[in-house]
Amino acid sequence: MDKTQGPISAFIERHYRHFNAAALRDAARAYRAHLDAGGRMFLTLAGAMSTAELGISLAEMIRADKVHAISCTGANLEEDVFNLVAHNHYVRVPHYRELSAADEEALLQRHLNRVTDTCIPEMEAMRRIEQAMLELWCDCDRRGERLFPHEFFYRLLRSGRLKESYEIDPRDSWLVAAAEKNLPLFVPGWEDSTLGNMYAAAVIRGDVRNPGTVRSGIEYMVQLAEWYTTNARRLPSGLGSIGFFQIGGGIAGDFPICVVPMLHQDLRRENVPLWGYFCQISDSTTSYGGYSGAVPNEKITWGKLARETPKFMIESDATIVAPLIFAYVLGW
Repeated sequence: MDKTQGPISAFIERHYRHFNAAALRDAARAYRAHLDAGGRMFLTLAGAMSTAELGISLAEMIRADKVHAISCTGANLEEDVFNLVAHNHYVRVPHYRELSAADEEALLQRHLNRVTDTCIPEMEAMRRIEQAMLELWCDCDRRGERLFPHEFFYRLLRSGRLKESYEIDPRDSWLVAAAEKNLPLFVPGWEDSTLGNMYAAAVIRGDVRNPGTVRSGIEYMVQLAEWYTTNARRLPSGLGSIGFFQIGGGIAGDFPICVVPMLHQDLRRENVPLWGYFCQISDSTTSYGGYSGAVPNEKITWGKLARETPKFMIESDATIVAPLIFAYVLGW
């Protein structure tokens, strides 16, 4: 066995030979090759991956320097912390497909918010974090300090305030790992999240006077442009040094991938490398016209990927596929 291959990697090499299995294997090989060549990886996180506890493997990727920046939805940002402090109060509903409207209403009355087969407890998770965040928002508002959504989370985690409330091993929290690394995070459309709604309520009540105390998505794009410009270079192969690993679709992926054509077409900057690797785990259907399901070659027409960029589309369940790819890249 290759010394860089543990049993999971060896299993993938032995059995994953065709169809989506082969796409998974090829994408994992290319991910590792990109890093070995001196490249870096930008990861995007959509859907309910934090509630699916993807942090168990993603945190290892962050700690091992296999992921160098993340774009995620506001839901994924907050739900990793909800799970961190309220895991024992979550309720799993394995037969969720059989629930009636009355069953769903009963969950609502118990303050359990369902995400597929998992219910997030409102009081133990959402309201607990709301109270801690409200204090941070108000403190920054009084002092005229403005932070990005993820910076508030980093500050909260680093303060140690939540440690006595942890209900999982913090090594299984990807946001704890990101805070430890001070990993660059980008959270477009943060207002479309539970805490985003709570922040809007705080502004309406007058608890927070300046709505801009939490910095905006446009400011995230400006910061992303600075990060990409600083870190992107050309590898000896001629490919760009920053790869793009997309889990799901939506704004988490659509927002950051556009930074490259913006730098080229809107800022007229020359010699900015395109993304040097692309992989998407998707369950979207291309024929419906959704951008999330577009085949990678469509991104060539938008100036995001080059003809030579290694491209992979794995049409499968990200909760199955992503941990396997992470295990391969980690050599497990």
